[in-house]
Amino acid sequence: MTETRRAGPLFLAVGIVALEFAAAVTGFVASSLLPIVAADLDARNDLGLLIAGSTLGLFVALPLASRVLGRLGPRGTLAAGMAAYLGGLLLAAAARTAWMFALGQFSAGLAGGLLAIFGISSAIRHLDDRLRIRVVAASSAMWIVPALVGPAATLGLEHLVGWRWTLLLPVPFVLSGRLLVVRAARGEPSTEDGQRPIAKTLTVPLGAALVVFSGGSWPLALAGAAITVAGMIAILPPGTARLRPGTPAALGAMVLFAIGYFGADSLITVLLTSGFGVSLGQAAIVLSAAPLGWAVTSLVAARFASARFPVVGLGLTALGTAVLTFGGSFVTALAAWTVAGIGVGLAYPGLYIRATTAGSSGFSAAELATAVITAECVGQLLGRAVGGALSTSCTGLLVSYTLFAVALAAAAYAAARRE
Repeated sequence: MTETRRAGPLFLAVGIVALEFAAAVTGFVASSLLPIVAADLDARNDLGLLIAGSTLGLFVALPLASRVLGRLGPRGTLAAGMAAYLGGLLLAAAARTAWMFALGQFSAGLAGGLLAIFGISSAIRHLDDRLRIRVVAASSAMWIVPALVGPAATLGLEHLVGWRWTLLLPVPFVLSGRLLVVRAARGEPSTEDGQRPIAKTLTVPLGAALVVFSGGSWPLALAGAAITVAGMIAILPPGTARLRPGTPAALGAMVLFAIGYFGADSLITVLLTSGFGVSLGQAAIVLSAAPLGWAVTSLVAARFASARFPVVGLGLTALGTAVLTFGGSFVTALAAWTVAGIGVGLAYPGLYIRATTAGSSGFSAAELATAVITAECVGQLLGRAVGGALSTSCTGLLVSYTLFAVALAAAAYAAARRE
């Protein structure tokens, strides 16, 4: 029994790191293939639909995860999640329309959310601060190999077998990570702590769906964004929207960071190929630059943590993203996106620990666990949905990147509001 208890945190930590590696592979595959998928499905004007499906699925999973685990248990949830994940990915790979592709991604995101949310929540509850920051640093390091070889390998495999088979590349990495997390947490009793009201939580994907499906209608897109923000405010801890110093401000910074960085990352291959005429191969190199900078820098930041790292780092990321708005050459884009990644590497470990540490806020571990997942994922959802909705033209792409840079600058301001 003692050995099992000791092994639990280790399996959990390894599983979370493995899932981060799987996320890196998945991200590079999806971003590298996006221009090809959009062209093949005649979906150049439906980029929001192509990139937001998996995140919408994740948010639908938020209020369901603890309920499904309570009813099915870890093993039953693992079986159901794997079946839905594989089914969704196969549907996306076989898609003949943008809607079919989005539905497949939605199913995969929903299935992934059921297990990923549970695993991350368990880590915040059961791993102490010292081990958590090591896990954050190790997770960031998992982006190094995919950043170096992922885009080139993806494009090479796509050339050999086509984008549909290439889309299935992350499957073994995702499944192995999930098995480790569920094995580590299978003895954990079911809990009702941190369960979110379904109606409030579902306002987030509902609002984002309105943005994605607005079809260029500004009133509908603005209404969707407002619903998403209102839902986020309702389910995050009090004080987050006002950036109250301490944990709430850190959670607010996580939202703004995710809007800016992940929104920019999801569209960078399209910006460079469609907006600036850069080749797909060169765009793939730029795509790798930020995660590589993030991964290497985070290893240093975790060892020499400073309270100023989040502010300085987010400022650098805002600067790099702003340069992309005006820089049209491959070299400029490569330098700018590398600086952006270095900034994230400086900022993220400290910001994550601050957002998941109660301090004087009085928040429980369960509240912090669900809050940090919500903050980062809402930001990703808003960034990708708004960016995809705006980016139907070159001008729209530039507007999107301007908004992403402003969001990152606001994140730096929020990170400065410490207790």
